[in-house]
Amino acid sequence: MMAKVSKSMFSVMQKITSTKRYYGMAKIAPLQKAALEERCILVDELDRPVGDASKYDCHRVTKDGNLPLHRAFSVFLFNYNGDLLLQKRSDEKITFPGHYTNTCCSHPLAEIPGETSEDNAMGIRRAAQRRLAYELGIPSSEIELSDFFYISRVHYFSLGNGVWGEHEIDYVLFVQKDNITLDPNPDEISEIQWVSRKKIDEFTRCLIMVCNRSLSPVISLKTLN
Repeated sequence: MMAKVSKSMFSVMQKITSTKRYYGMAKIAPLQKAALEERCILVDELDRPVGDASKYDCHRVTKDGNLPLHRAFSVFLFNYNGDLLLQKRSDEKITFPGHYTNTCCSHPLAEIPGETSEDNAMGIRRAAQRRLAYELGIPSSEIELSDFFYISRVHYFSLGNGVWGEHEIDYVLFVQKDNITLDPNPDEISEIQWVSRKKIDEFTRCLIMVCNRSLSPVISLKTLN
């Protein structure tokens, strides 16, 4: 099942697009502000580590329109019916507040032991496990490191509105599990829902055209076709 799903989605993972690029600028919530001090792993275009920098510096567009390239990941959690778990990002998020996106997107951190490991994307897997617990309340015992299916890496760059942006080597991870504990963190997520492959196109069209809601570039990239 996982191989079949990955094959059907891989073709749309080659470039990033966005229906609306909106970045929160106004007030930064305390927890989100604290998160900006976390240290992302800087890399070159071949994904070789070259140092680290704060999340703030990695996402704040410089005066000359640049952003440091750093590692990130995107998790797509499916159940055994093939439904994909989507989240709506909290309005408190710095980048893409209130946007629907895939199950979880975040970064491995330089200051966390084990998350810089490159063997079999193990550092990325550890970071993904950590963030699934933090954002969605999924215990690490329910999704083990071996459950993550590493698909590929995507290099993307977006200046957004010229203030907050993205420049990442994004590792794409699939997981397929049933009977998962879900307890979303309201500082990170405002809504979650399972969407079937059959209905994903209808769902995204509704958000964009009817409901006047937006998708993050990651989910815009990876919507099923």
